[in-house]
Amino acid sequence: MTSTSPLARVVRGSGPGLLLAHGGTGSIEGNYGPILDGLAERRRVVGPDYPGSGRTPRANGPLDLDTLADQLVATAVEEGLETFAIAGYSLGGPVALRAATRHPERVTALMLTATFAHPSARMRLLVEDWLRLLRAGDQEAAARWTTLVAAGAPYLDRMTPEELATLIAYARDSVPPGAVDQVELVGRVDVREDLGRIRVPTLVISTALDTMATPYHHRQVADGIPGARFAELASGHLPFAEAPGEWLGLIRAFLDAQA
Repeated sequence: MTSTSPLARVVRGSGPGLLLAHGGTGSIEGNYGPILDGLAERRRVVGPDYPGSGRTPRANGPLDLDTLADQLVATAVEEGLETFAIAGYSLGGPVALRAATRHPERVTALMLTATFAHPSARMRLLVEDWLRLLRAGDQEAAARWTTLVAAGAPYLDRMTPEELATLIAYARDSVPPGAVDQVELVGRVDVREDLGRIRVPTLVISTALDTMATPYHHRQVADGIPGARFAELASGHLPFAEAPGEWLGLIRAFLDAQA
């Protein structure tokens, strides 16, 4: 690959390659931060931030899935990875799937968490509400809504009022400049035709308490990929906050089995 990547990136560790793809309105540190050290213990981890997240400037126009997938692969190659597994979270799942079908010579395995191939009617309704809140500029209302929708009910139910206020404040303050662009891409994603073309070992991790990208979507992805493994995690849409140790364990065990 001769193209260059405009994406800022996190690079850690050494060993076999692992490329990370984060979720919409997230970032590498925001979505993978609690498990980065564990992932990098035996692997060279490259985590690019999408346009408008982290240190990557916002794009000049709408995000394109093919372009984003190519940019992620280019970032990994620039960091010395000739081949690599990809871990994709939420929107990062379709990004990883498209990267695997466009660059099959590079991708060795896939781990897809809390993800989807195409938003259902319910999820499209959710995306429309999310975009309405983001565009309205009421950051407090958007933060309260995303906290309620994204976090699993048991995780929220156990919180003290102070803990909940802290979580809402984090959600409010961490919205990236490219949030609208990324959520618009969520609404446009359709990688259903990619599923049957995947030829690498794949693990689909279903966040079983997820009301954002529901288990309906996770099962659709797993059922469409030949030979895909399916695992459940007792978490809502925020496994990095709700069950980071268990999430890391599933990813590492799957990667170790491919060695």
